[in-house]
Amino acid sequence: MATVGVKPVAPALGQVVDGPGGYAGVDATPEWAAEIKRLARERNATILAHNYQLPAIQDVADHVGDSLALSRIAAEAPEDTIVFCGVHFMAETAKILSPHKTVLIPDQRAGCSLADSIDAAQLRAWKAEHPGALVVSYVNTTAEVKALTDICCTSSNAVDVVASIDPEREVLFLPDQFLGAHVKRVTGRENLHIWAGECHVHAGINGAELTEQARAHPDAELFVHPECGCATSALYLAGEGAFPADRVHILSTGGMIDAARAAKSNQVLVATEIGMLHQLRKAAPGIDFQAVNERASCKYMKMITPAALLRCLVEGRDEVHVDPETAALGRNSVRRMIAIGNPGGGE
Repeated sequence: MATVGVKPVAPALGQVVDGPGGYAGVDATPEWAAEIKRLARERNATILAHNYQLPAIQDVADHVGDSLALSRIAAEAPEDTIVFCGVHFMAETAKILSPHKTVLIPDQRAGCSLADSIDAAQLRAWKAEHPGALVVSYVNTTAEVKALTDICCTSSNAVDVVASIDPEREVLFLPDQFLGAHVKRVTGRENLHIWAGECHVHAGINGAELTEQARAHPDAELFVHPECGCATSALYLAGEGAFPADRVHILSTGGMIDAARAAKSNQVLVATEIGMLHQLRKAAPGIDFQAVNERASCKYMKMITPAALLRCLVEGRDEVHVDPETAALGRNSVRRMIAIGNPGGGE
């Protein structure tokens, strides 16, 4: 029996255990949330959480959003420490845009299958095969790849970025093949070469299950991330008249939040990582948001656990470093994107 008047004890670092799926041993209780807030103030840190994070991590963060938007928030934040609850390339991007701040990621092992689908050596070799081509890289890439990039892009501005380039200039688009196919389809550009990379989670959301779900819910709207393997199927459904075109939306994660607030249907089918549902339901609580694929969960995003965040703030780990020259080159590729006039939200 609990003793009356005794204040609940905040979780301690000694409870944290390192297991095969990351740090565990701490539950997301109100006491944990209060301790996280206290530690963040003590460290003069702002906590950023990506839309795909665990709901408890999203709820304790100071800012929630997509990776580029969060990195830009980090650059403007008054705090001198950034705790990025996301995957490693996102924390790198924050460091690129905030080179003089300390950037921490609660578990440096949180990688990304899409970012890992191309490295600097592979990009150098690809560029050598296409001398004179201009490189457009999705923000979901490592710092080293961004440093070899001419212009970065996001899923919301990729079409605008490619359309801004001289139509006679060859373009190397990387790393996501599904986003690249979407850009090629919209721009009609034949000299766009696409790297065969993919996010294993988004690639796993296939056209057959999207079609099945759409036909089972004929009055719903569809929110589809362009990284998804089902993006082409969504457009096919609309083009063939099998599903009303005005209810099919190809959107970035940030775009989904805006679309949720403007949705006209009572139900929305969502094709992206399932962590996105938490913010969508908060943005439009009167709408029934359902995942097209309930198994679409990124194990790397979910490595940022309550235990990992507690460890991060207590010990100041894991710090993210980017070589200054690499960071400067990567920063230039992001700035060229912003100069085009549509900075985009993020992935």
